[in-house]
Amino acid sequence: MSQPDSIARILDANLDRAREGLRVLEDWCRFGLNQGELTAQFKHLRQRLAQWHTADLRAARDTPGDPGTTLTHPQERLRSSVAQVLQANFCRVEEALRSLEEFGKIHHPELSEACKQLRYQVYTLESQVMAHQRFQQLQQAQLYLVTAPDPNLLPVVKAALQGGLQMVQYREKVGDDCDRLPIAQQLRALCQQYGALFFINDRVDLALAVEADGVHLGQQDLPIATARALLGRQRLIGRSTTNPEEMAQALAEGADYIGVGPVYATPTKPDKAAAGLDYVRYAAQNSPVPWFAIGGIDAANLAEVMAAGGDRVAVVRAIMQADNPTAASRALLTQLQAAPH
Repeated sequence: MSQPDSIARILDANLDRAREGLRVLEDWCRFGLNQGELTAQFKHLRQRLAQWHTADLRAARDTPGDPGTTLTHPQERLRSSVAQVLQANFCRVEEALRSLEEFGKIHHPELSEACKQLRYQVYTLESQVMAHQRFQQLQQAQLYLVTAPDPNLLPVVKAALQGGLQMVQYREKVGDDCDRLPIAQQLRALCQQYGALFFINDRVDLALAVEADGVHLGQQDLPIATARALLGRQRLIGRSTTNPEEMAQALAEGADYIGVGPVYATPTKPDKAAAGLDYVRYAAQNSPVPWFAIGGIDAANLAEVMAAGGDRVAVVRAIMQADNPTAASRALLTQLQAAPH
């Protein structure tokens, strides 16, 4: 086969690949996120690429003789969450555009330059779409696990995720970063596998290192504006609050969600007096962002929290110390999902 024919086949295949990936992303923005502006941007990108998909490139196609049609990878056979579908298709589009940019230099320099600019646009759209996806997951989440040190941490978290757990925060106040990093990486991989959001407590640098979905900050941690400058708009930031004044400050700083508590006395925060159910009632009436009641909550007192308006909770011991974390997560979720919305 001549070089021009080979180049034409490469361009044809990657134009198909990029347009197919863009269509997947467009469909999610349209039907999943109900985002008209993002939908229109993906449609426009597809149409721009279609202008370069000319008859001569299509004529070079040889699907029966293409050895790549029989190649696959186990990860391509299963997607466990929408986030995985989106990430896979963003990668597909970006890789295809890069190939078009390089081989387009031989076939048509204007195509190469167009694909270079399109690739930069897709990078920006990736941040926007993943931010929307994370925010949508946050809105839907009701059960949030804050981890505690445990030699069986990874098996416990995995079991809880199997029970439907929707958010995990890695909280480790002691130890070395060389130990924290691989644990955080493994927790992040587990959350990706089960379609849950993953947060790091306090540490913006560690959250960036493992590509966490966000960070949770206490009252003495970084200002939210500083964390936002480092994390970007595509990741989520939570803030602990113990009273209406701290809530107002967190909202003014732009927190994506807040913790409300401790509702009951808890050994996790021995220096914090219980905020009680009155603050839960206040949050239910006044918080415009998702909020999670936290502090000493378990299956025995969850009904009280829900009666006060708390239909999202963060727990530690109720899952970390459970004999069966899968059953514990499932039971808490079942109870929370019974709350009127």
